[in-house]
Amino acid sequence: MSKPSFIIRPATIADVPIILELIKALAAYERAPDEVTTGEEGLSEVLFGEKPVAEVLLALENERAVGFAVFFYNFSTWLGRPGLYLEDLFVRPEDRGKGYGRALLVQLAKIARDRRCGRMEWAVLDWNEPAINFYRKLGAKPMHEWTVFRLTGQEIASLAGSLE
Repeated sequence: MSKPSFIIRPATIADVPIILELIKALAAYERAPDEVTTGEEGLSEVLFGEKPVAEVLLALENERAVGFAVFFYNFSTWLGRPGLYLEDLFVRPEDRGKGYGRALLVQLAKIARDRRCGRMEWAVLDWNEPAINFYRKLGAKPMHEWTVFRLTGQEIASLAGSLE
């Protein structure tokens, strides 16, 4: 049996169906399969339209997508530098333990270095001990003093219209 061929490459618009498949697999893993509301058309627009808002790296084993990383840039006022924000990192459960997650993070670190980002950040679910342990082994540190806040749909609309 030959050794599997593994590559990481930037996604293209032709990859949108596989990106959506990986998003749904991630949602299932995170116990929220019914929360994915996007489709191929929406992903095509936000990832490859006139003003892309995020980028995707695909991890491929023998040309089969085994994982992905979705990232975008934020900004640190204190550093005066952009930061790379990792929105999602996912490797299919059956493909874990082969170094693919680490390889994706290494590639992201290279991107952050080459684009002169001041930091890389991401969030992880409190119950996801395997991911937490994995990130700690890479040298990542949890930000215990920070709490993530979120507004969605109706809350955004209500706040936006509050002074009109």
